[in-house]
Amino acid sequence: MFKFQANGRLVLLLPCGIALLLGLDAGLLLLGLPAPLTLERLPDVHGMLMTIGFVGALIALERAVARGGGWAYAGPLGMALGALLTLSPAPVWVGGVVMLAGTCVLLLTYRPLWQRNHDPAVAIQVLGAFLAVGACALWARGVAMPMVVPWLTGFFVLTIAGERVELARVGQLFDAVAVRERRENQALVLSMLLVLVIALATIWPQWGLPAFGVTLLLVAGVFAWRDVARRTIRSTGLPRFSAAGLLAAYAWLVVAGLLWLRPQLEGYRYDAVLHATFLGFVMSMVLAHAPVILPAVIRRPLPYGPAFWVVLVLLHGSLLLRVVADLLGIDSAREVGGALNVVALLALVATAVVSVLTARSPGADTPEPSATVGAGPVGRVSP
Repeated sequence: MFKFQANGRLVLLLPCGIALLLGLDAGLLLLGLPAPLTLERLPDVHGMLMTIGFVGALIALERAVARGGGWAYAGPLGMALGALLTLSPAPVWVGGVVMLAGTCVLLLTYRPLWQRNHDPAVAIQVLGAFLAVGACALWARGVAMPMVVPWLTGFFVLTIAGERVELARVGQLFDAVAVRERRENQALVLSMLLVLVIALATIWPQWGLPAFGVTLLLVAGVFAWRDVARRTIRSTGLPRFSAAGLLAAYAWLVVAGLLWLRPQLEGYRYDAVLHATFLGFVMSMVLAHAPVILPAVIRRPLPYGPAFWVVLVLLHGSLLLRVVADLLGIDSAREVGGALNVVALLALVATAVVSVLTARSPGADTPEPSATVGAGPVGRVSP
């Protein structure tokens, strides 16, 4: 059995970082902008590099750390290395199969959590991991990326939603148990509906994709309304920053849901829905909890500071420019917005690295364990 300590987890972060850099390079190529590398396959695998190879592998790594390591580390390793293998001389499907194996391991890591108490919050995350497996299976078989996107979207939406359901308990301590259970069961039913709609949209996209958009709107509305971030946005420091990132993420999920209402998504409109989802929703969620996610993984503090606000504003400002330019068909503004998207993600990495390296002590400015509620892909910290 593998015994990874902090240095081992840092090693596992390396392929995730490489996948990010290659994904950003591919993004520049897709925008028609100069890029450091011009590998032929890069534009074709941009989506899987960024979703499964980078963010998905980070989620799996955090889950493996929370579980205690061992075989669970095969999940993030398979997801990140599989994404990188898509750029090797081997057939693309080889990388797809390795990513598929990694997502299967991720799915299995939830088994002991589910067996412990059959928690609805865990069930929602299991549904998300199932969608990740489905996304990689479809992609490995050569299914067109636009049909894989709803599966990837569902993976991130339900993984985050399950975490937010669990965190909502902190703000519902004084509610009746029956009321909390009813809300959690409603969230589970809504999550199951999303999975069903995604499966049907794959078979009958003409009406299934608009139904997917409606379901995303419902998910965004319900989870945003019940999220503790609506209250903690009035606080200060890290809780306020996290709440701002969370609420902005929900807003972008609404934008994505509205865009999916039109069944024929192509060209710039397709670009808009992709980046509203994976930059606006997913990356905003990641950024909102970065000061908690990384310390949980690498066992080093990541102090919160004003630089995180700069990254958050840059991320959402550049994304707004890009999406508006997409919808209006303004090429120059779209290119500027896309380039600034790349700058924002690089700024996030730079801010995290500098914050870790300049941390004063192994706990300085980092939330105490008592401020967290467990450990999960989005941190489970009271924002």
